[in-house]
Amino acid sequence: MLYYLSQTITKSYVLAEMETRKLLHDPTELISRAIQPILWLGIFGEALSKVRAITTPGLTYLQFITPGILTQSVVFVAIFYGLYVIMDRDTGVLQKLLVTPTPRLALVWGKMAAAGIRGLSQALIVFLFAMVLGIRLHITPWSVLGVIVIVMLGASFFSGLSMIVASIVKTRERFMGIGQVITLPLFFASSAIYPIAIMPAWLQSVSNVNPLSYMVDGLRALMLSGSVERVGFDIGVLAVSALLISVLSAWLYPKVVL
Repeated sequence: MLYYLSQTITKSYVLAEMETRKLLHDPTELISRAIQPILWLGIFGEALSKVRAITTPGLTYLQFITPGILTQSVVFVAIFYGLYVIMDRDTGVLQKLLVTPTPRLALVWGKMAAAGIRGLSQALIVFLFAMVLGIRLHITPWSVLGVIVIVMLGASFFSGLSMIVASIVKTRERFMGIGQVITLPLFFASSAIYPIAIMPAWLQSVSNVNPLSYMVDGLRALMLSGSVERVGFDIGVLAVSALLISVLSAWLYPKVVL
């Protein structure tokens, strides 16, 4: 068991490094990914902060929305990670990986880690643009470490979910459509852009079981107040969710080539 776990972790690292190199060789992806959070903060956030339609006690609306926009950026990157699986299948790369002795869980963990690294690039973009806009954030070594952990876990969960979708639909067109159907309801059924307290009761119930809400909650505590009272719980929920989704993804992963 220990040997299997050791091999899984080692090969996950190798695969994550391989996926990360793709990002380094194509920095234009980082630039294109930066547009979305900049538009949300620079246009949507600025406009809503002037309207003052949403009450955010003790915080400006731009402060309140920043962790939510970071979460949205990470999720939008991770949820379409299954598209890379379909592309690898179409080019024959996936078939070559599946005939190696590499554990299926390592293939999944490697892509999850790579999605987390891409998510961290989004976090850096959001932090830098928040500084440009003069948004006051609580930045300490511990809060930054907490943000890294939550971003990695959140990206892992949603990339794992996307790989499950990819193994079921098998075509790029269907995957893109389902990806949109998944991400938008999750985003709007969370506290990313408005407090849970103003939601109707049925939507509050949905928000309480939405993993994206736990990402927002943890990031908001770390980035705005430095409070760690609920952060441990948020991280625990995300860790368990990511582990469960990775096991299911590993079980379905070989079926993506069929």
